Amino acid sequence: MQNKIKQLFNIKYPIIQGGMVWVSGFKLASAVSNAGGLGLIGAGSMYPEVLREHIQKCKKATDKPFGVNVPMLYPDIEKIMDIIIEEGVKIVFTSAGNPKTWTLFLKEKGITVVHVVSSVKFALKAEDAGVDAVVCEGFEAGGHNGREETTTFTLIPMVKEQVKIPVIAAGGIGSGRGMLAAMVLGADGVQIGSRFAATLESSAHINFKNTIVDVKDGDTHLTLKELAPVRLVKNKFYEQVQALYQQNPSKDDLIKLLGRARAKKGIFEGDLENGELEIGQIAGIIHDIKPAKDVLEEIVNEFNAVKTTIYKL
Repeated sequence: MQNKIKQLFNIKYPIIQGGMVWVSGFKLASAVSNAGGLGLIGAGSMYPEVLREHIQKCKKATDKPFGVNVPMLYPDIEKIMDIIIEEGVKIVFTSAGNPKTWTLFLKEKGITVVHVVSSVKFALKAEDAGVDAVVCEGFEAGGHNGREETTTFTLIPMVKEQVKIPVIAAGGIGSGRGMLAAMVLGADGVQIGSRFAATLESSAHINFKNTIVDVKDGDTHLTLKELAPVRLVKNKFYEQVQALYQQNPSKDDLIKLLGRARAKKGIFEGDLENGELEIGQIAGIIHDIKPAKDVLEEIVNEFNAVKTTIYKL
C-alpha cells in the first residue's frame, strides 16, 4: 500500500523536518529534501524579504519538494503569503491560528496545506477547513505547545480515530524506533524537529547545538502557559521565570520579563544564560551534531531494522 504522506508530498520517506524558528533555513530544508524527506523553511523568525531569499536559495539547492512553515500569528502574514505565492511554493504548513483563515486561499493557488494541532478538537476543525493533512504535536515537543498537555502516544490514536485525512505525528520523535512507534499507533508519517536542530545545516548557534547534545532527562520544562506554552531548557532565564511565578505575576509581568527576541538571543545568537532555549524532551537521546542526511538515513535504517525484530507474544 502506498504511504499517504509519501504520495501527498512526492517524497521518498514519510519524514518531515520541523520548521523551527532560528533553526530551519534553506540549508537545512534543502539538505533534508535532498536526502528524501520533506524540508521546511521556518518563516516564524524571518522578515518577509528574508523568507523570499531563503525560498529562492532553497529552489537552487534542491530540485526536490520542500515547504514553508507559517505561524499564523505572524504580524506580516499577508506579505508572507504573497511571497509564498509569488515564489511558487507548493507546500505550506500552518500553525498557531485558525486554519480556516488561509487554507482555502492557499488551496485555490494549488498549494498543499497541512495544519499543526494539539488536540482532537483542533484536528477536526482543520479537517473541516479543508487541509490536506494534520500534524498532531504532543506535549513532548520543543517550542510552543498546546495547552492540553496531551502526549504524542495518546494524541495520535485519538486523532486517527476521528479524522479521514493523513495524520503526521510530532513531539518526542527523534529516532527510527520513535518513528515506528508513532506509525504503529496510526500515524502516516512523522515530523521531527529537535534531532534536526542538532545538525550541521541547522542555522542555530553552535552554543545551542552543544546544549541540545548536553540535555538530559528532566532538563526541559513547559512554562509560560499564560502567554503561549513553550518548552524550554532550564537556564538562567527559565529560573527567572520560575522566580516570578512565586510572586503570582500578572500576564503583563510575564510579558515584561520575556521582552523581545528571547528565542533569537538563545537559539540564533547563542546566549545560553539570557536566551529562550526551545527544545523537545527527546533531546535526551541526541548525542552528536552531524549532517542532516546522516540523521535521516539513521532514522530510516533503524526504522527498518527494528521493524524486522518485532515478534509475536
